[in-house]
Amino acid sequence: MKLRYLVSILGISALTSCTKLDLHPLSEASNETWYTNKAQIEMSLNTLFLHQFWPVVKTEIPTATAAFDELADDWTNRTTLLSFTSGTFNSQTAMVGGIWSYSYKAISRANTILANIDRAKANLSDQDYRKYVATARFVRACQYSRIITLFGDPVYFNEELELEEAFKMGRTARTVALQKVYEDFDYAIQNLPVDFSGSEVQRVSKGAAYAMKARIALYMEDWQTAKTAADECIKLQKYRLYPSYSELFLSKTKNAVESVFIIPRSVELSADFNAALRGGNITAYLPRTVGGTSTGNPSWDLFCSYLCTDGKPIDESPLYNPRKPFLNRDPRCTATIAEFDKPHLGFTYSPHPDSSRVWSYASGIYIANKDSKAGDQYASYNGLVLKKGIDGDWTDDLQAAPDKILMRYADVLLMYAEAKIELNDIDASVLDAINQVRARAYGVAVGQTSSYPAVTVTGQVALRKQLRMERRMEMAFEGLRYFDIRRWKLAEKVMNRPNYGLLAANNDLRTKLVVPGLWFFPGTPDIDDDGTPNFATMNQSLIRKLSTRVFDKNKHYLWPIPASDILINPNLKQNPNY
Repeated sequence: MKLRYLVSILGISALTSCTKLDLHPLSEASNETWYTNKAQIEMSLNTLFLHQFWPVVKTEIPTATAAFDELADDWTNRTTLLSFTSGTFNSQTAMVGGIWSYSYKAISRANTILANIDRAKANLSDQDYRKYVATARFVRACQYSRIITLFGDPVYFNEELELEEAFKMGRTARTVALQKVYEDFDYAIQNLPVDFSGSEVQRVSKGAAYAMKARIALYMEDWQTAKTAADECIKLQKYRLYPSYSELFLSKTKNAVESVFIIPRSVELSADFNAALRGGNITAYLPRTVGGTSTGNPSWDLFCSYLCTDGKPIDESPLYNPRKPFLNRDPRCTATIAEFDKPHLGFTYSPHPDSSRVWSYASGIYIANKDSKAGDQYASYNGLVLKKGIDGDWTDDLQAAPDKILMRYADVLLMYAEAKIELNDIDASVLDAINQVRARAYGVAVGQTSSYPAVTVTGQVALRKQLRMERRMEMAFEGLRYFDIRRWKLAEKVMNRPNYGLLAANNDLRTKLVVPGLWFFPGTPDIDDDGTPNFATMNQSLIRKLSTRVFDKNKHYLWPIPASDILINPNLKQNPNY
């Protein structure tokens, strides 16, 4: 069993994994007869974009119990902690093995295509040949980028391996592997199209290669490379910010002008491809009144991080009212988190303990409110539910198919700005990049500075804080916060703070919050120099500590190498303190 596991991650294609998700064209043809024409190459390339190779939600990695969003401080799961948030994950944790394994499966498939594509060269145009090679190298670069970011030094290989070679391989220095990743991205940049023809299969473009190169460079603190790559993506003038932030993430918005790299979903596709969101990836995020479980919710940490409409944090702005905490907040707050006493999914959402019934817009009657502790003890433990990307199509059949957005133009703009800030190369283009993103949130043009709180500070420290707060507001629940707090070395602070929520008992809610007029927040947390809220300064008797996260800065900035691989191959050295 261990032997087969090693073989599967290092891509010895003669011995494949038994999982039905591990589709491969060689299941119907041998290496000797495959890769000889355009159709076969196209089919092989398609398998590089199976959803399990680009995980965002938990079911996209078989046996995984979490998604990347749930590993950071934007999220809370009742009183429960995951192994990552409790600091107990190790080399046998399913998600650790899953990410490692599926990343290497994708790398192996890319290597197999690259090793065999010359068989079809006589049947391909030169343009197609270079594009197909570029696509495979793009995927390989992206997968190695993930491995390097999470695990550090990778097991690096860029060709098909014999079994004996696989058993002997050790780890390659991350700095060396990063240069190989850059080479793959550069080839992709040179050979991928900016646009596709009407009948052409749209996989990845030149802009995606620039943007994904910028991301790994940013993560590795290679600011100059990140700046240049993001700037080149901007200069393509292919992408624009979608006019409506709230509509961008809905199922009805397909292949938006802001999308740089997406993988489409469809409810019509077989479940084997894991295309649509189904099951727990739907119900966990839905309010209980519409049949959800409300087990996962936006954290108070995230909620209190949204600025007020004057551009100030809630502990500084005179516009902030803890009794009406959604009022006068950045529009992305109510686009991401369902506002109290407002329509959401066809009914009025209200966690107020006195709201035993709420209005159903579909039925035109009042119905039982299962999102209040008065109506359901399992209603959101902190009163918040997710709204971003969720629409009525989630509730009609408990499945949805929004585009999986792996890179969008707003991220490119913010990466460009961050790289310039870290280089201390601050000019008008930095402010313009950030303000483009912020102005879109307010639904105005970037030049209408009287209609939104434009960023005007130019000092490196102050601008760094603004950039980080902007990223958090803009990119919430897109699988990036976990990577941001790790690379900013903020995880050791924010992931050692408690998750807070509402008082548990209805009597306490009434006597301590409602009757004295302290609903919803009984105070205002301090916002620290990194733009993150600290609830320790609030009256602890008026809030409930749901759980306390744990992060060890001496080990958790890297994931462990899976134990099964270490046992098989003595040349694989484990990361420190695992």
